[in-house]
Amino acid sequence: MKKLLVYMKGNVRDCILGPLFKMLEATFELIVPFVIASIIDRGIAGKDKTHIYLMGGLLVLFGIVGLVCALSAQYFAARAAVEFSSKIKRALFVKIQSLTFSEADKIGNSTLITRMTSDIDQIQTGVNLAIRLFLRSPFVVFGAMIMAFTIDFRSALIFAGVILVLSAVVFGIILVCAPLYKKAQDQLDTLVLYSRESLSGVRVIRAFNKDKDGRNKFNAANEILNRMQNFTGRISALLNPLTFVIINAALIILIATGAIQADTGRISQGDLVALVNLMSQILVELIKLANLIITVTKSVACANRINEMLEKGSAFENGNCEVDISCPTAIEFNDVSLSYNGEGKEAVSGINFSVKKGSSLGIIGGTGSGKSTVAMLIDRFYDATKGSVKVFGTDVKELDIGSLRDKIGFVLQKPFLFSESIKENIKIGATSADDVDVKHALESSLSYDFVEKKENGMDTQVSSGGTNLSGGQKQRLTIARALVRKPEILILDDSSSALDYATEKKLKESVASLDYSPTVVTVSQRASSVMKCDSILVLDDGRQVAFGDHEHLMKTCDVYKEIYYSQFEREANA
Repeated sequence: MKKLLVYMKGNVRDCILGPLFKMLEATFELIVPFVIASIIDRGIAGKDKTHIYLMGGLLVLFGIVGLVCALSAQYFAARAAVEFSSKIKRALFVKIQSLTFSEADKIGNSTLITRMTSDIDQIQTGVNLAIRLFLRSPFVVFGAMIMAFTIDFRSALIFAGVILVLSAVVFGIILVCAPLYKKAQDQLDTLVLYSRESLSGVRVIRAFNKDKDGRNKFNAANEILNRMQNFTGRISALLNPLTFVIINAALIILIATGAIQADTGRISQGDLVALVNLMSQILVELIKLANLIITVTKSVACANRINEMLEKGSAFENGNCEVDISCPTAIEFNDVSLSYNGEGKEAVSGINFSVKKGSSLGIIGGTGSGKSTVAMLIDRFYDATKGSVKVFGTDVKELDIGSLRDKIGFVLQKPFLFSESIKENIKIGATSADDVDVKHALESSLSYDFVEKKENGMDTQVSSGGTNLSGGQKQRLTIARALVRKPEILILDDSSSALDYATEKKLKESVASLDYSPTVVTVSQRASSVMKCDSILVLDDGRQVAFGDHEHLMKTCDVYKEIYYSQFEREANA
């Protein structure tokens, strides 16, 4: 939690003014019992109505000023807490964006979502309460004890004893609850994971009639979280009743001993009432402090989880070189291997090839052969664990990532569109693109015809996940998004799987006729998608088995021939 306080730097004034106004309010509250004692001892006992009215007016004034102070403290505390949480959220989002694909895969989306939402909300609540009560409550508790000593030393010892007992109870419960809150938040990650999977895969769940299994899986995780929260809640809930019991027991002792002292004239009736009021103030403040401590304990657990994320060292180190497109070799792999998360079996190994600028490369192989992995190494979504990947003659690890990705247009295997208009989705590829550029990209990706037929054309809103578009339409729009930036290297990762062969052929011809002649990398399981490429990389179980053009591979590579004949024979028979 301490390391996150750096994000409070711009709100130091609020952090000072908030507690200051609360301390002023508390000061007025501590004076109130003495005003009441004065009313009893001088006003009522002495039948001095003027004094009663004067002191009564003073109580009203204290109430008004205290209310203003409380509202001011609430305002400053709320502003500081909101801005503090906003800065942490921004820093956490930037950190998440800087994670490599490998790191993000290892952490998990559900964990990242919980950190960004539930954990930060808990921190915001904790900071808000801490600014308002962290100084006020102890100030009132110890202030009341000191005030009690000014009235009667013997009676004040009761206050000191109560505070010691309550401190032991409060901090004992905190020590037990703190690790339990962290475990509960970790279990919340699992629940969010199941929720996210159920929502994202709702069509699959219904298609296979797995609604009941999904509910059972969610309910099981929810039940575990419920049990953990109930157990923690039962322990933390002991604070309030224990506080009430201890304070009320102290009140009984105070009244019993104070009554005797008042009867003997050792203290006045007004002093006894003041002592009871001070004890009641301690009761209220300790209840507030107990609830504050519970909330702060939760917040600290959440803050530690967020701090772990912010301090997570990234394996990704950005280079400082710019891409020099004058190099005649666009892509070069030198004995490249990759093991996801640096452990386990290598996903790809021993990859060696080079591609000339402006030429085309096809990557083909069976399912799980490492085709997409090779493609993602080019854009440095993952870093090779062995060997080197060069783009335009420079190792990608030495290149500035912004410069590298500005030169690459990547169409991912799974098309994803944002809940924006079609035009805004396309302009994600190049924010400076105008309507003419967008139209040209749509035409090049064979998307313009179906976009133009829609009621609002390019301004048509895409629903969440692109559910108002077909699979082929989504794929063509994601290709348009890559083309609008006019990339030097265009990577199509199985981006035409939802298209029929005739449409795919037209799309290939359209891409090949682009006036800026990008280097095109096509990843596919279809031989028809790569056979026209200048060179083809054949993979099998993560290994490179051949590299060459279609004619050469048909003569020398059994894996490629098997893929080719299995597909074309099937098409002929169909």
